[in-house]
Amino acid sequence: MRFPGLLAASLFALSTLPSLAQQTAPQLPIPRNLQATYTKGTRSPDGKPGPNYWQNTADYTIKVSFDPTTRRVAGTVDIDYLNNSPESLPRLLFKLYPNYYQKGAPRTSRIDPADETDGVNIEQLSVNGQAVDTDKLLIQHTNMLVPLPQLLTTKQRAKVSITYSYTLNKGSHMRTGEVEPGAAFVAYFFPRVAVFDDIDGWNDFAYNGQQEFYNDFCSFKADITVPKDFVVWATGDLTNADQVLTKTYAKRLREAEKKDAVVSIISPDEAQRRGITAPNAQNTWHFEAQDVTDFVFATADHYVWQSTSLVVDPATKRRTRVDAVYSPKHKDYQEVIDFGRKTVQAMSYTFPKWPFPYSHETVFDGLDQMEYPMMVNDNPVETREDAITLTDHEIFHTMFPFYMGINETKYGWMDEGWATIGEWLISSIIEPKMSDDYGVVPYAQSAATEVDVPITTLSTQQTGTAFFLNSYPKPAFGYLYVKDLLGDELFTKALHTYIQNWHGKHPMPYDFFNSMNAGAGRNLNWFWQRWFFDGGYPDLSIQSVTKQGAGYDVTVEAKGTKPVPVDLTITYADGSTQQAHRNIGVWETGARTVTVNLPGDKAVKQVKLGSTLVPDSYTRDNVWEGQ
Repeated sequence: MRFPGLLAASLFALSTLPSLAQQTAPQLPIPRNLQATYTKGTRSPDGKPGPNYWQNTADYTIKVSFDPTTRRVAGTVDIDYLNNSPESLPRLLFKLYPNYYQKGAPRTSRIDPADETDGVNIEQLSVNGQAVDTDKLLIQHTNMLVPLPQLLTTKQRAKVSITYSYTLNKGSHMRTGEVEPGAAFVAYFFPRVAVFDDIDGWNDFAYNGQQEFYNDFCSFKADITVPKDFVVWATGDLTNADQVLTKTYAKRLREAEKKDAVVSIISPDEAQRRGITAPNAQNTWHFEAQDVTDFVFATADHYVWQSTSLVVDPATKRRTRVDAVYSPKHKDYQEVIDFGRKTVQAMSYTFPKWPFPYSHETVFDGLDQMEYPMMVNDNPVETREDAITLTDHEIFHTMFPFYMGINETKYGWMDEGWATIGEWLISSIIEPKMSDDYGVVPYAQSAATEVDVPITTLSTQQTGTAFFLNSYPKPAFGYLYVKDLLGDELFTKALHTYIQNWHGKHPMPYDFFNSMNAGAGRNLNWFWQRWFFDGGYPDLSIQSVTKQGAGYDVTVEAKGTKPVPVDLTITYADGSTQQAHRNIGVWETGARTVTVNLPGDKAVKQVKLGSTLVPDSYTRDNVWEGQ
């Protein structure tokens, strides 16, 4: 999700900040409950899953109908749940995310009172064929406990069948809901088993609208029934296109999956004329997805559909289809197909330089800024630059959290931080004239104030400015500066080590830190400690500029305690300019100053310190003017 903005807090002077001179930390501080994973052997200090690592999974068969007029969602979900844990489970915990709109539910944002409902109606529920009295289910807002008729021991399966219904929200679009008459984005629409893991057991944190999600890797088969003229887009592959689309449009879809060029599957004129779907009163669209953490769908009866595809894996020639699906009235969406394609290409070949893992990516014109496996729900925006940054940010989430299975509820920085650095880097590939500074100024202004807490603070313990800073810009700076320190080749090796270790699993923060150290072949704990664990603020200043023989020495002082790169812009008396850069390695030993030598005989007129992606809390001493 892309945080829409915040009011930056006022700056406060702090007198007790940790010293930059603290030396390299040989071992990061680790909470006792996470340290216990090493003892249990589920995780290893080298960053790899331990010999006893496990995670649970399930196969979901969903049959759901959606009435766009009444917004009623009704269906059944059959779940074949596998307990891979070493524990015997007396009950299962389910997530009922639509209960965010239930009367009395705890929420971090206000909703339209008209959207309040009685929540999800569990009409029938059975476990291994035995009916459960639904009146006796313990439902606490978005959590539902289901007792099992007998213990579910390790390596055993439980088969759960649920019949349910609820009313989709209309006026309070929180990551899901009606977009406009004839269009809806339907997420979190089915009861699902919560994650049971080796750290916390059941993920029983109740969804309140702020912290995001944590789900197991599962397989899905979904039948989605909607009225005639409504097209459906969803996680997974559409397996019955010839039955739900008329011949012309099914053919165009097949063509798009093989072409680099943009294919207009549904043009603006065609979207208004209809006649795109099979003429049945109701059509059932069948989708299948393997090893994904969630399943969502969107539907509309008047949207444009543009599509293209590209080879994302040269070794296998595997292609990914990219879609832009939008209302014809939203002209800002016309370039989204290009932005989406370039993002998938950049992710596959430049950063993180990993073949895009899914068969398609659909950017849907909705009312939010939110990501899902293979789907994006993006609202219209005012500028081309906003459309670029929003598109690449949300698509980048494909890797983090979905491919990596991150617990976003607790560790928002482990996915939003990556989407932010992805946005910074890929936006300039899409549009070289852009200089994306998302989050830079808010962090510089709020660093080391009362609202600024360490990045590793749990997301569940944060709100407002603190939540924004620690989820988005602060971790992104950390990733970016390590990339600069290691260089592209070694950083890619380190990042790929982390991905190879943990894709399809559930990494915790120390799995990331240790995997990066192992992949880089060097101990980066000195930086992880200062940037992710310690307080402090970024503040560099020009201490002096002195003539030294045939050249100048520029001495830069670290007044703050956060290690940031040194970027200098030198303007000479003849009007020419020069750039000088030093990465964060200059601060590794605890030095307070670094001297940059500028060789040459030309007189220096001005030296300016700073660059777009280097925050500085006090900039008044960042310029030196020559006499």
